[in-house]
Amino acid sequence: MSWWSTPEVSVRSPLALLALLALTACTAAPAQTPAAQGEVDQVDTRVEPLSPALDITDPRGTKITLPKAPSRVVCLTGLCDDMLTELGVKPAGTSNAALLTHPALLGSEGRDVSVVPGSFGSEDVEAIAGLRPDLVVGLAGVHDQLRQAVGKFNAPLWTVDPRDWKDSVGYLRNLGALTGRVQQATDAEGRFRSKLAAAVKTSRDKGYAKKTVLLMYGSADSIGVDTTDSVVGKLLGSLYTYPWTAKGTNAETANTFSVEEILVKRPDVVFVYSLLFGTEKKLSEQLAANPVWAQIPAVKTGQVHEVAPKPWGSGRGTRSLSLIIDESQSLLAKA
Repeated sequence: MSWWSTPEVSVRSPLALLALLALTACTAAPAQTPAAQGEVDQVDTRVEPLSPALDITDPRGTKITLPKAPSRVVCLTGLCDDMLTELGVKPAGTSNAALLTHPALLGSEGRDVSVVPGSFGSEDVEAIAGLRPDLVVGLAGVHDQLRQAVGKFNAPLWTVDPRDWKDSVGYLRNLGALTGRVQQATDAEGRFRSKLAAAVKTSRDKGYAKKTVLLMYGSADSIGVDTTDSVVGKLLGSLYTYPWTAKGTNAETANTFSVEEILVKRPDVVFVYSLLFGTEKKLSEQLAANPVWAQIPAVKTGQVHEVAPKPWGSGRGTRSLSLIIDESQSLLAKA
């Protein structure tokens, strides 16, 4: 899940707006191809062998040791639900029911999975204990404070921290080794690597790579952008022109962009996942009356697309990332 703190989206005076548009026309950032952003042109489709193991080291260097292969895994982060789906295992419990029941994961079959109550990062520990897990998977930096409480009922808390698709694949391999479902893990890895390799080739062959793409979320008063520091931002950067780098290291402001800042980059295609809090209007609808928003090329050409919040916003596993590849390329084909 992305975190942000967003300044007000300002609508300036008519004279200031005209000045901004004139400046934008002269100073818009030149398009960068994915290769210019440092992404590789080729995706390695090879899959290394994998063996069952109760002692693994994850992509961030964390060592996990279990007394036996886990059969009851409780998921507090979407990557966990995604990985278990790839491995052919239902979670013993989830805090991400909307993601788990999405067609890209379990669909209607996920409705019988117990839902862990509580807010993200403050889930009900007693409810988790009642699910009798032998492994709980959370998100680093969010669920670490639950470690001591979870440990009291002999269920290790493993916190994951994916920063790109290779990390996501690495965590999938880790969980495949821990559960003994190594064939399922390597099969899923192979499918994803092949899909991404084919998508990269398609983007270059069909010119999608030259299109400037944006993935944004939130509300008109709180606009966030998946920058190239995020898993999905990096993925999109390997397929399209994606010039959205984090604005410094301050977690409160690094991913926040005003409409004016978005206009300067002149995106050709915009993907939006709306996080609706107290409003039924999607983000693109909230911005419809903003005169600066109206000047963005994607808005002018009708290439602003609302996408499903859960897979695009919090999946992070190979199932969700595959959906993002497929949907984005399908929409680019129509642009």
